[in-house]
Order: sequence, then structure tokens, then C-alpha cells
Amino acid sequence: QVQLQESGPGLVKPSQTLSLTCTVSGGSNTTSSYAWVWIRQPPGKGLEWMGVIHSDGTTYYNSSLESRTSISRDTSKNQFTLHLTFVTPEDTAVYYCVKDPYDYWGQGTQVTVSS
Repeated sequence: QVQLQESGPGLVKPSQTLSLTCTVSGGSNTTSSYAWVWIRQPPGKGLEWMGVIHSDGTTYYNSSLESRTSISRDTSKNQFTLHLTFVTPEDTAVYYCVKDPYDYWGQGTQVTVSS
């Protein structure tokens, strides 16, 4: 059974950088295999795909977030991390880490951007 667990701050101040880490456990689903995705859901809105890191380490980002987003990974720890710079209150959302093809999801973590 694959498990994904997000971790990071629940409250971030505007203009700061948000960093969230996803730890993968169970099965043979290491972060050096498959693609791993970050998705978020702002309050009252739908899911927004943020970006992906593929098994070879290449990354792709939502064009609307690309200038502020990066995804990295630490295969030795089976973790991948989202960095979102210069956050604003519009970045308030529940953030999910997901295994591609969207068959396993973390439980989600609430992030609020507020001063």
C-alpha cells in the first residue's frame, strides 16, 4: 500500500516562500520511479495542477505558476518537495502530493497565506 504524506507550515506570510515536502512509503514506489505531482485546491474552487517531477528528474509546471514554482526530490529519503515563492493570499489552499497516474494521493495539507 503506497502512502504519501505532506508536511510543511500551515501558515505562511505574504511574499515568503512556501516549501512542502511529500514523503512516500510502501510498496516499490520510490521517488526515482514514476512521476510525482503537486495539486492544490483553493477554498471554493476546483483542483489546480501545479507541476510534476518525472522519474528522470525532469520537471514541468503549470504555466500560470511556472515563474514561482519548483519541484525537487531527494531519492535517498523518498521525498519530493514543492517550493512556491512570493506567496500571496491567493495561494491559500489545500495542497496535495500525488503519484502519477493519480492513483495515490496524500491526505492534503492546509496552507494559509496571511500576515
